[in-house]
Amino acid sequence: MGDPKEAGAEAPPAGATAPGGLSLLSQGEAEEPAQGSALFLGGSEVKSRAVVKYSSAPPRAAFARLEEKTDLKLPPANWLRESARLGPAGTTILGNSKKSKPFSSFGMAYDFIDSVGNDVDVVSDSENIKKLLKIPYSKSHVSMAVHRVGRTLLLDELDIQELFMRSSQTGDWTWLKEFYQRLIDQKWQRKKKSKEHWYQKAILSKFLYYSINGDGAAQPVPSAAEQQESSSSDQTSDSGGASWPAPFEMPASVSEDPSASSQGSEPLEPLYIVGHVASAPKEQNLTPLFSDGENSQGLKNDFVRNILWTFEDIHMLVGSNMPIFGGGRYPAVSLRLRDNNKPINVLTGIDYWLDNLICNVPELVMCFHVNGIVQKYEMIKTEEIPNLENSNFSTKVIKDIAQNILSFLKSNCTKEGHTYWLFKASGSDIVKLYDLTTLCEETEDKYQNPFTMPVAILLYKVACNMMMKKNQNKKHYGTIRTLLLNCVKLLDKSRHPQIIASANYMLSELFQLDEPKKEESSESPLNENSDESYSEEEEEMADSDENGSYCPHSDPPDDNKAVAIIKSVGELSVPEKYKSIHQIRPSCAFPVCHDTEERCRLVLSYVLEGLKSVDSSIKKESDLPAADPNTPIPLKYEDESSRGGPEGLEKQMALFLDKMGSLQKGNYSSQSGMIPGSWQHKMKLQLILKSSKAYYVLSDAAMSLQKYGRALRYIKLALQSHDTYCCLCTNMLSEVLLFLSQYLTLCGDIQLMLAQNASNRAAHLEEFNYQTKEDQEILHSLHRESSCQGFAWATDLSTDLESQLSVSCKCYEAANEILQFSDLKSQNPEHYVQVLKRMGNIRNEIGVFYMNQAAALQVSKSVSTAEQQLWKKSFSCFEKGIHNFESIDDATNAALLLCNTGRLMRICAQAHCGAGDEFKREFSPEEGLYYNKAADYYLRALRSLGARDRHPAVWDSVSWELSTTYFTAATLQQDHAPLSRKAQEQIEKEVSEAMMKSLKYCDVDSVSARQPLCQYRAATIHHRLASMYHSCLRNQVGDEHLRKQHRVLADLHYSKAVALFQLLKDTPCELLRVQLERVAFAEFQMSSQNSNVGKLKTLSGALDVMVRTRHAFQLIRKELGEERGQPAGADTPPAAESAPGLNREEVLKLLGIFESRLSFLLLQSIKLLSPAKKKASNNIEEDVALKTNKQIYSQLLRATANRNTSLPERVDVLIRLLDQLARGSAAP
Repeated sequence: MGDPKEAGAEAPPAGATAPGGLSLLSQGEAEEPAQGSALFLGGSEVKSRAVVKYSSAPPRAAFARLEEKTDLKLPPANWLRESARLGPAGTTILGNSKKSKPFSSFGMAYDFIDSVGNDVDVVSDSENIKKLLKIPYSKSHVSMAVHRVGRTLLLDELDIQELFMRSSQTGDWTWLKEFYQRLIDQKWQRKKKSKEHWYQKAILSKFLYYSINGDGAAQPVPSAAEQQESSSSDQTSDSGGASWPAPFEMPASVSEDPSASSQGSEPLEPLYIVGHVASAPKEQNLTPLFSDGENSQGLKNDFVRNILWTFEDIHMLVGSNMPIFGGGRYPAVSLRLRDNNKPINVLTGIDYWLDNLICNVPELVMCFHVNGIVQKYEMIKTEEIPNLENSNFSTKVIKDIAQNILSFLKSNCTKEGHTYWLFKASGSDIVKLYDLTTLCEETEDKYQNPFTMPVAILLYKVACNMMMKKNQNKKHYGTIRTLLLNCVKLLDKSRHPQIIASANYMLSELFQLDEPKKEESSESPLNENSDESYSEEEEEMADSDENGSYCPHSDPPDDNKAVAIIKSVGELSVPEKYKSIHQIRPSCAFPVCHDTEERCRLVLSYVLEGLKSVDSSIKKESDLPAADPNTPIPLKYEDESSRGGPEGLEKQMALFLDKMGSLQKGNYSSQSGMIPGSWQHKMKLQLILKSSKAYYVLSDAAMSLQKYGRALRYIKLALQSHDTYCCLCTNMLSEVLLFLSQYLTLCGDIQLMLAQNASNRAAHLEEFNYQTKEDQEILHSLHRESSCQGFAWATDLSTDLESQLSVSCKCYEAANEILQFSDLKSQNPEHYVQVLKRMGNIRNEIGVFYMNQAAALQVSKSVSTAEQQLWKKSFSCFEKGIHNFESIDDATNAALLLCNTGRLMRICAQAHCGAGDEFKREFSPEEGLYYNKAADYYLRALRSLGARDRHPAVWDSVSWELSTTYFTAATLQQDHAPLSRKAQEQIEKEVSEAMMKSLKYCDVDSVSARQPLCQYRAATIHHRLASMYHSCLRNQVGDEHLRKQHRVLADLHYSKAVALFQLLKDTPCELLRVQLERVAFAEFQMSSQNSNVGKLKTLSGALDVMVRTRHAFQLIRKELGEERGQPAGADTPPAAESAPGLNREEVLKLLGIFESRLSFLLLQSIKLLSPAKKKASNNIEEDVALKTNKQIYSQLLRATANRNTSLPERVDVLIRLLDQLARGSAAP
């Protein structure tokens, strides 16, 4: 026995298998290339390489060279008996098996599903391959069924005679029989095989048994001990008499049936697995898809070996039963029996050569006989076969034939799921290709085609296999989608609901609902061509060859049914005559979804079809069989260790729903009668979960488009789907609870936006009530299992603002509670932070809502109970919101909520204004208390921020509010001094401290939009402080030190107030008032002076202040000029209101005071400077000043005496007089 590793194409199985089992080579062995054949003939190279993917044959034994004159007509003792030396497939190896069955390629395709659709061009029996390649040399008829899966073609023999015999008995295929008789062979009758055929077959069988037995004489069957010795250690000795292989075996790693391993050689039921496809459970087994009748049609891999054969550039998965022997010094030989009286012809030579190439056998041993008597043996190398006498042929021509036939089939067998018929009549040179699926649909029900079911299952299995590959690239999604769509088209919904439901679920899984939005327009795998780049609707290319080598419209009128025709088999020998220009699916188009809604709608359409299939398969309660009293009812016990916690997520979920008020009593099982654990139950769970995700994404997309009514409708459907899922699910997954938390979070967002957009409520309501037919049907399917009211409280479209805010808050609280009890917050920290942020935000919104309501109630002087209740609600919301933000270290938002709490305290303070007359009221203790609380919250906000750099805008805002709080409290205490409770000095001290604190937080230096406000505030504070110290100085008696201190402080604050008011362009009145108060302050000082020199000095300072008011008058004159420049209209407003920044009445009042004070000061100055009041002196400056003052005083008197002078003219006069006064005081 030779070493199989040297050159043999056949290797022993990788491991022991049970009889009837399927032994596949391990990954390493399968991928390790067997030594390929590269034959060099006549200077041309034909490349051939074979890799054994599977073999059920035992290790090769050396063939026994029979003695001459051995009579092969006598049967050997072991004839037709099984032997350990032959292995479990002995009769097949020795050529006694039945001929290839019509579905043999499907059996191989099922076993090597990875190769189908992508890597392999052809899957077929080696006999079919040989028959095709011999077409130009043979006059025999050819009849084959061709199917396409991806870029792979499956070829099977289509025995017309056998089919028509079956048609006569069963009524099947009658349409094909009629078509065949009408168009091809009108006088069809079954052709019986000759006696010679059966004689030759018997001789060959006996010869092979003699050769394996090792002795030419008839001998008894070897004993069991001998069997054990000769059998391979990798094979079991118990063949059990079972047919090989089992129709379909479930892998041991996947099988859940404990009895599966004990079945031994019994064929397993045909079980199909839907593996872990996307989010589907790992254990999702589909029920048997084939009946016994279909199994008997040959839906199994019954070849001795499966070989991956590469012939030139053609990759084929080939099944072969050729017996291979060892030959002493030859590692592998094929054994042939030839009649010495009949020379080898070309057909036989091609047959032998292709067999050896496919099986990678280097030599051929031929035994010649005459009338069954052995004559001689001859050994021929494989590469010498094409050169044998009478059997000479060109390997290059065979290569061309192979390439032409493949190109012809690829160019025309374009519709996946269709059955094509390649037919050549006996003695004819014309090869025709028909689309039997189309012909069948034209005449009868498409399910009359027996290939329909196997093709559909193969499409389904290939798609499943591609989906289960973890590293599957998205560019294959178009391929998977087309496979599944064609699978669904082939199947009858009423007969195969499970496959259709599963296929639709996988179709929905192809669309990634959670992919980033940027991928929608830039994702390269999504082709930009049509939805179906290749599909059942695409038109065939009538003349795909530029030479018009085949045409569906040839001369015979009956050939118009043919898809394509090869006019002459001789054309197949012409190199590249049928070069394929129609690549099978070079790139499958995946639907280009231009937006999220389109993608989700596609997903929901598949989900709906899946739900319909599931629902149609669920029997009504009345149709269910009665319970067997002898069969115990299984109870739903579950291991605690496999659950989410010690009590399980289900119990926690029930408590949560009960707390939310949405627990449906006694509604934890299907209302439709689905059995937990059944395929319907598992599939519906997955479909419902997928629909909830799709509706969630739709809602999120509508939310981003500000279509809040539509968003609420979609999130309602998502929550209804999820509610149904919770009712059906017996083992809650934490992932599903995370989805629920996300749904509730989005629902809270939508309710909040609806509350904030109440003006467009009618449009939102219309969108909310609209529902598509698809949504209605999905909801109908959900209602079969549940009332879907678990979260109805969250999705009501209320017209009440408070109710909407409350529902939004409840949604966020529910989402947070789910994260808490399922311990998802640690696994999803980002989502947890977002939920807490939203909780803080909604509580701020509700707090502001109650705060504004309380402010609106402040109409009476007394504090009502309703106000106090609103304060408590508002304060509680703010406190909770602050806690939410602080728990996630969100200092900025926490500071904003503290700021709002401070504002609430200020509103409380305003509500406690003292009752009674406004002029008699005093600053109450409650006001002081609430203003202090407000200041405390603002200070907490600043501490929360830490520094201005962290968030300058928020810092400035809080600082301004804090400054305002201190300023308001000080102003109220100053204007309404609580003299009944406190001494004047204490009040002044408190006012001074509050004003200084307000100044501290009033930033006048930072350049910002608020800077003018800060400057005005600071100027006002200095003005008020100066006025207060001025008043204190007037009323102070006794303590000279204190008087001096007040005098200094008053002068300081007046100076600062003037400096700040001068920076502002729109406060001339305030500036004028401060300057007038400074003049009054000087007059008060002058009244207490006794010496003329002192009085004159003070008077000079006062006049200097008067001169500096020129800036204020210039601002007033400018504003009056702008006012005068406006065109006078019919509705000219009153003078006092015409200039929004200038109060005419106040200007007139201040102008009158200014004129009187200037007149007084000038008069006093003239008196003090006159010669009668002073001693003789030669002071020229005083003389000039006296003269100037007299002139100005005279002009002022004349100006004030004229009562008809307009305001602008009066201002102009004063500006002129102040200019003169300034020049006079500056003169030498």
